[in-house]
Amino acid sequence: MDGAIYDILIIGGGINGCGVARDAAGRGYSVYLAEMNDLASGTSSWSTKLIHGGLRYLEHYEFRLVREALMEREVLWRMAPHIIWPMRFVLPHHKGLRPAWLLRLGLFLYDHIGGRKLLPPTRTLDMRTDPAGKPLKPLFSRAFEYSDCWVNDARLVVMNARDAADRGATIRTRSRVTSARRENGIWTVVVEDMRGRTSDTVKARLLVNAAGPWVDKVLGSTLGKNDIHNVRLVQGSHIVVKRKFDDPRAYFFQNRDGRIIFAIPYEQDFTLIGTTDQDYVGEPGEVAITDSEVAYLCEAASEYFAEPVRREDIVWTYSGVRPLFDDGASKAQEATRDYVLTAEGEGGQAPLLNIFGGKITTYRRLAEAMIEKIEGFLGRKGKPWTAGTTLSGGDFPPNGFDTEVERLKAAYGFLDPAHAQRLVRLYGTKAAVLLGGARSTADLGRHFGADLYEAEVRYLIEREWALSADDVLWRRTKRGLRLTEAEAAALEDFMHGATGHPETAAAE
Repeated sequence: MDGAIYDILIIGGGINGCGVARDAAGRGYSVYLAEMNDLASGTSSWSTKLIHGGLRYLEHYEFRLVREALMEREVLWRMAPHIIWPMRFVLPHHKGLRPAWLLRLGLFLYDHIGGRKLLPPTRTLDMRTDPAGKPLKPLFSRAFEYSDCWVNDARLVVMNARDAADRGATIRTRSRVTSARRENGIWTVVVEDMRGRTSDTVKARLLVNAAGPWVDKVLGSTLGKNDIHNVRLVQGSHIVVKRKFDDPRAYFFQNRDGRIIFAIPYEQDFTLIGTTDQDYVGEPGEVAITDSEVAYLCEAASEYFAEPVRREDIVWTYSGVRPLFDDGASKAQEATRDYVLTAEGEGGQAPLLNIFGGKITTYRRLAEAMIEKIEGFLGRKGKPWTAGTTLSGGDFPPNGFDTEVERLKAAYGFLDPAHAQRLVRLYGTKAAVLLGGARSTADLGRHFGADLYEAEVRYLIEREWALSADDVLWRRTKRGLRLTEAEAAALEDFMHGATGHPETAAAE
């Protein structure tokens, strides 16, 4: 595409940017995506990692958003059954908070307005006899159990980028858009390589601003607009503690302040607890959990668990900034999670489309809505197509995960069962591509710690844009929870040598 004019240039490599890139490339548009850091390095990897309708959004009468999200659960599960799978949630009834009739009404709507087919319905639990009551204080005698799905959020982003690239899109990470100007109905965009400090000039017919928390900054400093304030930045923080319970179900806890938190089984040996909701002022890339957030999450979870959640139990924390559309809501937790798309480019001007807000669950629908707007400017090139397709490695039935694990173990008998399961969870049917002709552990190359080997790292470099240890340990694999500091440093040294020239990236 050297010297050519792209149809679409997308700023931002989060779930919305990569989702739009995939949909557009699959319809025949030429696409260039620039991400200033790593894919999913912002909001998209700091979520609570749920594909869910948003039960609590019903309280704010966001019925359209909830229905759309509920309808997407099984669509996405079918699309990527290795990284998305059903999870049951236990909602204990707490006297003095939301009454049981209100919970039942909300769950009735949850079961019936979203086209649920494969996910099991809500049921009532006797917490005095059900195993879900065992980790909790004995004061909870009744609970409701309902269905949603879990997602490996960062991998969802990368898989959308990979599929977009396989369909012809150019994906550039560590590439920051420093300026964009309209010239004769075309965008002229300067993209700076953040590693080599070199710049390229890229031309495109249409610009999509999918910069997430930086969306207003792109409009202001990059595009030169004044008095920009479209998004409300809301900080959400999570803590990861040693496993609090053995049950595969997750918990949905109500708090006395009206907010809710989840306690979710995480990476086999841990429990994920979150999230918080508070307004954030500052650079989104510098967000970090506060002492008050740690105290809040520990205290809120300890209201329910028989064994308190203590600070010393925490093995990892993460924080992200949600770029919610600023609808004037008085509380951060009440701000809409719906997305808003805007377009400008009348009178022959090169079009600019902006994405405000949104959530992981509805990213695919957001992309379809964005393509409709793009078609209004560039003309139609193809029909909606993503609903019935699979992402990389997801070409097996929704309930076929265990079969895939057995197939991989049979083909690579030297793999530890837990290692085989992890590889299928991350890569699905592509695990065999990663392992190639290996016939023993020694064939996997250098061992970096836990069950991370050179073969996997090289696959992530060559196919998934991984350029640093953090890319591998905290976004692609979460092996950062298990490697020592020395092992992580050794991986960083290896990555530096393996990636070579700063401009090295995954094949387009």
